[in-house]
Amino acid sequence: MRSHLLNDTTAEQYRRSVTDGVERVAAKLAATDRPFTGITVDALAPRIDEIDLDQPLHDTGAVLDELEDVYLRDAIYFHHPRYLAHLNCPVVIPAVLGEAVLSAVNSSLDTWDQSAGGTLIERKLIDWTTERIGLGPAADGVFTSGGTQSNLQALLLAREEAKSNDLTALRIFASEVSHFSVKKSAKLLGLGQDAVVSIPVDHDKRMQTVALARELERCKEAGLVPMAVVATAGTTDFGSIDPLPEIAELCEQFGTWMHVDAAYGCGLLASLKHRDRIGGIERADSVTVDYHKSFFQPVSSSAVLVRDAATLRHATYHAEYLNPRRMVEERIPNQVDKSLQTTRRFDALKLWMTLRTMGADGIGQLFDEVCELAREGWKLIAADPRFDVVVEPSLSTLVFRYIPAVVTDPAEIDRANLYARKALFASGDAIVAGTKVAGRHYLKFTLLNPETQASDIATVLDLIAGHAEQYLGESLDRAS
Repeated sequence: MRSHLLNDTTAEQYRRSVTDGVERVAAKLAATDRPFTGITVDALAPRIDEIDLDQPLHDTGAVLDELEDVYLRDAIYFHHPRYLAHLNCPVVIPAVLGEAVLSAVNSSLDTWDQSAGGTLIERKLIDWTTERIGLGPAADGVFTSGGTQSNLQALLLAREEAKSNDLTALRIFASEVSHFSVKKSAKLLGLGQDAVVSIPVDHDKRMQTVALARELERCKEAGLVPMAVVATAGTTDFGSIDPLPEIAELCEQFGTWMHVDAAYGCGLLASLKHRDRIGGIERADSVTVDYHKSFFQPVSSSAVLVRDAATLRHATYHAEYLNPRRMVEERIPNQVDKSLQTTRRFDALKLWMTLRTMGADGIGQLFDEVCELAREGWKLIAADPRFDVVVEPSLSTLVFRYIPAVVTDPAEIDRANLYARKALFASGDAIVAGTKVAGRHYLKFTLLNPETQASDIATVLDLIAGHAEQYLGESLDRAS
């Protein structure tokens, strides 16, 4: 079995196996003509269930053949221009190359003696990002597994900085369309169920600062502690960006930690055209960024950044076998001192490879393209009497729904939109997401692929309308 270990004696076998895998994936990418085959759970599950994991195939070629049958053939391919669903981006080649390198070398980013240069590369990228944000010379941060972990760590720091002995008195303020991880984090941090105060949004789905000011004042008057305000720079559903400068003013006035969840909108940090849309982010105490959304990186690649590096001490624990306190005095950099994780992949290498190959302007150009595409898509939908679109896009998300000419029952329209989404997914011709707005079912395009064209959007709209009309026709037939 030692022949399967990656080392100096198996380097050639490694080269052949990885090359075989890369060639198969490349062939699959080149031949993919739709984002999904439409396979169902009931059809795919038996093929996987029948595999006996205690009976190995002993050959990577045979394993790749099997993988084609149980995964590659029916995978959902985000690179296809008609994948329009969630915040999944096509990835850039330099980052994929970085993924191959980091997996083979397998550095662990918790301590210097497990990563060496990897530690310094990650720190350099953190500094680069904090400079782009404008957090100042005392800023720092660490890579994480994703926005949920980044938000959790930011709110942990905010909880500790609030210096309250009564956790039930702490309050977090976030808009009604903020990410679910805010409430999840509150629960994980031991706060009460009512710890997260939901702030209403305006017509453009941005936090209403008048309402925020009112709730902050109410909190103080009740003897409670305004622990943090979570402003969102790119909500999951609408891509909306909260009014960051006004929120920063209120946080300063009330002595409240300001966290900006820019998991989606962080692509604007590299934008050549729209950087001003996140003006005010530089005043945050902490920021979440997801490079694996708008920087076109493979999952996972995220970070939490802070204005004051000293606040990261709240995540610091020392162990003699890992990062004893003497290492701090010896100026040995251990990233575990800042992280909620211990063992951690060298995900920063992917972004490093991307920046060294494409540059920040290259990333920004791609993100600007999808933002412009969303603007074109909004014009298409707004001009189409078959659809109702919710808001003009701030980033690259469009929320809309099919509105039939002859049916006025809102519940029936809901069912038609749900049916259209499911039928479209089952066909594999395109994939769109869904959400609720004011209790009604809507559809969602999340545009993160610069290869997607306005013509793709128009085609998918026609497909949606066709499926919805088919459902309504059958519904009318049943009713009659």
